[in-house]
Amino acid sequence: MIFSTNAENISPSVTLSITSKVAQMKKAGIDVIGFGVGEPDFNTPQNIQDAAIFAMKSGHTKYTSASGIIELKEALANKFKRDNKLNYDSSQIMVSTGGKQCLSNLFQSILNKDDEVILASPYWVTYPELIKLYNGKPVIIETEEKKGFKFTVDDLERALSDKTKAILINSPNNPTGVVYDVIELQHIAEFAKQHDLLLISDEMYEKLIYGESKHISIASISEDAFNRTIVINGMSKTYAMTGWRIGYAASANTDIIKLMSNIQSQTTSNPNSIAQYASVEAINGDQTSVELMRQQFKKRRDYMVDKINSIDNISCLKPEGAFYVMLNISKLIGKKSNGDTINNCMDFTEKLLNESRVAVVPGDAFGVSQYVRLSYATSIENIKEGLNRLADFVDNIK
Repeated sequence: MIFSTNAENISPSVTLSITSKVAQMKKAGIDVIGFGVGEPDFNTPQNIQDAAIFAMKSGHTKYTSASGIIELKEALANKFKRDNKLNYDSSQIMVSTGGKQCLSNLFQSILNKDDEVILASPYWVTYPELIKLYNGKPVIIETEEKKGFKFTVDDLERALSDKTKAILINSPNNPTGVVYDVIELQHIAEFAKQHDLLLISDEMYEKLIYGESKHISIASISEDAFNRTIVINGMSKTYAMTGWRIGYAASANTDIIKLMSNIQSQTTSNPNSIAQYASVEAINGDQTSVELMRQQFKKRRDYMVDKINSIDNISCLKPEGAFYVMLNISKLIGKKSNGDTINNCMDFTEKLLNESRVAVVPGDAFGVSQYVRLSYATSIENIKEGLNRLADFVDNIK
C-alpha cells in the first residue's frame, strides 16, 4: 500500500505529545511538573460560559455558514477597528476551528508546488509542517538569541528567491516571546512591497504582552501592508478558550477569504455553533478577566526568568509576550548526568523528565537544538517546585 508522501513526511506535534505523556504520568500517580502545555491554566470566564449555555437553550445548535456567523464576524470587525486600527468588513473575515485551521486553509489557498514561505526559527512547530503538507517549502531564517531572536531585512534578502510567496510573522512569538516594534515592522512591510510578497501575521498572543512593548499588527503599517497581509488570530490564548476551537482570519483581499472559506466548506464545514456565539460575548463583553490573566502571567514570567538566570550554566532572555521561556542549555551539551552524556536538547528533555519529573519541550521542535521551551501557563506553586527540581538536575550535570 502506497500512502501520501506529503502526509508521511509530516512530523507529529511534539508539544501535544509531551502534554499527552504528562497527562498519562499524572493519571498513573506520578508527581510530574509540566512546563510543556501551551494553554492558559485559567478556566474560561463565566460570562463566556453563560453565553454558551444561553446559545444552547436558544437553539443555536445547528449548522451555520461555513465561514462563521455574521454576529461573530461583525464583532471581530469592531475588535480589529478598536484594538488594531484595521478596517475590515464581514466579507473580509472568516472563522475557523482554531488558528491552526485558519493557517491550513490559507496555505492551501495560496501555495502552489515549491512556493516558498519565509519564517524565522525558533518557530511554532506547526508552521513548517503545514507549508510542506500543501506542497510549499519553508525557508527558515535562523535567528540568534544575542539579536533578540528577530529577523531583519538583511536576513530576508538572503532568504529571498524567485519562488518566495510570503513572509510569516509571529508577534508576540511562540516560543521566544519576542515582540516586533513598529520600526522593524515598517522595514518588513516595505520589503514585502518591493518584492510583491504576501504577509502572514499570526497575532494569537496579542493581548499577552508585558512591560513597555506594544502589539502592532503589520497590517496597520500602511495601506499597502493592509492589502497584502492576512491576519491570523483566535480565542484560545486571550480568553482561555483553547478547547472551544475558534480561530479567525482577516484579509483585505476578499478572494483569499473566499478561497479559504470554500476549502473549509468542503472539509470541516462550519466551526462549532455554540462556541461561535460564546465568542461573540468574549469579544463584546467585559474584558476584566483578560487583564487579570495577563497580570498573573507577568508575575510568573518574572519569577521564572529570575530563577533560571540564578542557576549556573543555564540562562534565558526575558520574553516580552506570550507565556514561554526559551532556556539556553548550550553550556550543558557534552556534559554527563548520572554517567550519560547529554548530546542534545532531546537527551536533556528525556533525562529531566525521567530523573526529576519535569516536562519541557525540546528546542528541536522549534528549529533550534540548544534550547528547551518552558511554559509559565501553570500555577506559581508548580513553577517554584519545577524550577527547584530543574536547578537540582542541572547542578548534578558535570
